[in-house]
Order: sequence, then C-alpha cells, then structure tokens
Amino acid sequence: MPTLGFLKKKRTKDSTGSRDLDSPTSPIKASSSPVTPTVPKTFAESAFASKPSTTQDSAVASQSTLTSTTSPKSDDPMNSSAYSQPYATPQTTPEPYQQSPHNIPSIQNLIHPSNTTSENQSYKHQQAGSSKAGPANGGAVTPNAAAQAAVRTTKGKYTLNDFTIQRTLGTGSFGRVHLVQSKHNQRFYAVKVLKKAQVVKMKQVEHTNDERRMLQKVKHPFLITLWGTFQDARNLYMVMDFVEGGELFSLLRKSQRFPNPVAKFYAAEVTLALDYLHSMNIIYRDLKPENLLLDRHGHLKITDFGFAKEVPDITWTLCGTPDYLAPEVVASKGYNKSVDWWSLGILIFEMLCGFTPFWDGGSPMKIYENILKGRVKYPPYIHPDAQDLLQKLITPDLTKRLGNLHGGSKDVMTHPWFAEVTWERLQKKDIDAPYVPPVRAGVGDASQFDKYPEETEAYGQMGDDPHKHLFLEF
Repeated sequence: MPTLGFLKKKRTKDSTGSRDLDSPTSPIKASSSPVTPTVPKTFAESAFASKPSTTQDSAVASQSTLTSTTSPKSDDPMNSSAYSQPYATPQTTPEPYQQSPHNIPSIQNLIHPSNTTSENQSYKHQQAGSSKAGPANGGAVTPNAAAQAAVRTTKGKYTLNDFTIQRTLGTGSFGRVHLVQSKHNQRFYAVKVLKKAQVVKMKQVEHTNDERRMLQKVKHPFLITLWGTFQDARNLYMVMDFVEGGELFSLLRKSQRFPNPVAKFYAAEVTLALDYLHSMNIIYRDLKPENLLLDRHGHLKITDFGFAKEVPDITWTLCGTPDYLAPEVVASKGYNKSVDWWSLGILIFEMLCGFTPFWDGGSPMKIYENILKGRVKYPPYIHPDAQDLLQKLITPDLTKRLGNLHGGSKDVMTHPWFAEVTWERLQKKDIDAPYVPPVRAGVGDASQFDKYPEETEAYGQMGDDPHKHLFLEF
C-alpha cells in the first residue's frame, strides 16, 4: 500500500506504531504477559485488516547507542542535589498518583457505581490553575493567565552525560526513542532522538519545532511531559516521560474490541485532554490508539505531538492518519479544533468495533473517498447512546458536530453516553482504570514495548552543523 510522506505511517493489524513515552515515575518489570480484557467471543468478528496510516516527524528516527560526548552541566533539575520533589523540576513536578498499587490487572474495575448521576452539571474542569470558561470553538475551559504563562524552561537543560541508555523503545522515519536512566536521580525517562538531516529532507522542520513548543506549554494528567531538549551536530533530543504500560493500540488488538464501559473510560480521559488542549488553542491532529500510552496504573497519556499546532482560528495543513482525517481536512478546506472531535468519534468507533468506519483494504485514496461520502455503518452491538454520540461527532456538518457548537467540549461531556462519568474525579485519576498493565514500578521495565535492533552510530558528535539555525529552540 502506498504511503504518503506527510501523513502517518502505515498501520497493519499487527503493527504497534511508534512509541514516545510517559510517566515520570519509572517503569516496571512484568513477570507475565499483558492481561487482555475479557471480551465476549462475539466481539471477535475482527474486521481488522491492515489499516493505512503514515508517519511524520513525531515518529522517532533511527539512531541509538548514545556515546555521550557532551559537556556536563551544572544546573540540572534531575541533579540529586536539587531533588526535593519528584524530578525537581520547578513548574512541572508531576503529581504523584493517589491510588493504591494494583497488582492484578482487571477489566472490571471501571467506573465506581457511585459515579453515576448528574455530576456533569457541576463539572469544573481542573487544570493547572484553570477556572471555568466560556465555550470556545471546541474547548469548554479556558485557563487563567497564570496557567497560560507557566511555560517551562526546557532548552538545553540536559546533555547525554546525564543519562545511561537502556534500550530502544520504538523507531520511526526520523530516529528513535530510547529508555534512559538519569544518573542524578536514578529515575527512568524516554529520550526521543530525531536526525536533523532526515527532518530537513522530509520538510518537517516546522512540525518538529511545533512539537517542542506545544509540549513545553502543556501540563495535564493525560498528556506526556517534556522535561527538556538539547541537540548535537546531527541530532535533536527530547527528554520525556517513560510510560510503562505500552500503547492502547496493542491492548485493543489483543482484545479485538473493548466492551462499552472500557471504551467509555478511555474516551473520557481523551476528552479531558482535548478540552485542555483546545483551551490553550492547540489542535492535536493525530488522535489514534498508537498515540495513547498506558501508565502503570492504566491511565492514558497522549504522546507524539508532531502534528500539534497552536491555531486560534483555522489552518489548512493536510496532516494526520488517513483513517482519522476529518472530511474538511481531506477536502483541503480550512479547518479548526473540531477536527479533533471528529477524530475522537473515530477512536470511539474503533475501540467499540475493532476497526475504523472508513477503513478500506485499498489505498489511502479509497479511505479518503469513503470519508467524503460520509456513510457509516454501525454494528448492532453498539450501545444506542454510543451510536448517538458517534453520529454527532462523525458528521461533516460543522454546525452539528459536538465540540464545535456553542457549548464547546461540555456538549461532549454532558452527552448521555458519559452520564456516569465523574469528570472531576477522573481528572484526578481517582477512578480505577479497567486494565492495569502487568509491570513493576521503578525498575525501567519496558516489557510492554517491542524489541528493536540497536543502532551503532554514536550520538553526541561534534563538528559542522549545517542545520543548527533551523532548530534554535532546542
């Protein structure tokens, strides 16, 4: 199947996609393979043939074996001398989980029975320093000035000398992601390495700089955290959370499809993250199971911000994964934040059915044709409330698409399908996840990630750097 360079990488039934990483708390080692949610046999009508997608700068390129030849640094937030809080990074110390440890993965512990009723009406979106907000185009909550001003300092905070490289977690068109351990606080992180020459060749300079810029601005329980960036003559480096549980994509493929309450749990966490991003005027533009990582407690982290962009009104760039593109993007029309709500609809459909509504065994062009036709067949096993929500998200009519109306994201959150979700508790991760990855905390356990051959090319090389002026923010 042909691939399109400006889109995301081809997706097949067994593919696991590129992996960025997550939780600032270290990963864990599992003694058993991941437990798959219990799904009735009738769910096994897997219509999952290969699903096209294509890659761009947020996927990680290939290059490993970091030979640290960079100079040591004095002022490192990871330095044990400064380590009084987790990660000792002033404005972005991740909140510790308040849940008790989970030892046995379970798909049943989804939403507490007490979480039903009308909490939606008293919903207050909690974000770092945010307050209630007037609905904007796709976002219901607007952060206050203090929250918007809290941009972390991430440039040049680290060097290769600060880390010990453990293994490769994922590879992509522009480089790779490594599991690393800080020499200062012994915690585990993920370092995304991008080859400058490849980024320039694929004309992804703007997207790469946007990714760094967007990650620097955001702080949310369900978004990956960027701790710092640096560069050498050949590569760009992004230090991020290590998220131990692997991709939601892998779990979905093993389960074939998720039961209604499980899909609802993950969709609700994504909804809170999108609401936050939109309140910051950020469009994500690459929502799909491959970009949703599970932390060690089973909560989501959205990763891979390669297509994220600050857009107050409209933009025209054609980018994303074919199956998830909104019709206005395919038609090369100007579009706004509502494309993320369309993608949420596609994600929910895929979680409930095991395949995307416009998937076609042919080329991406055939998928685009199906998207523009807009005909969706809903299997009979989809819950009526879920189908009603999907019909209001997967609609080409922007005057009817939830998230794009006067109520913004609140229209999505108050939909009957989400009736039993207590949004405030969910934002605090105070609701147990339906599946807990079988990993042990604190030991750099990457058992939920595929293994990749390691590169032999050394990192940290000095010398001529013809591309440095293109990545000044790193």
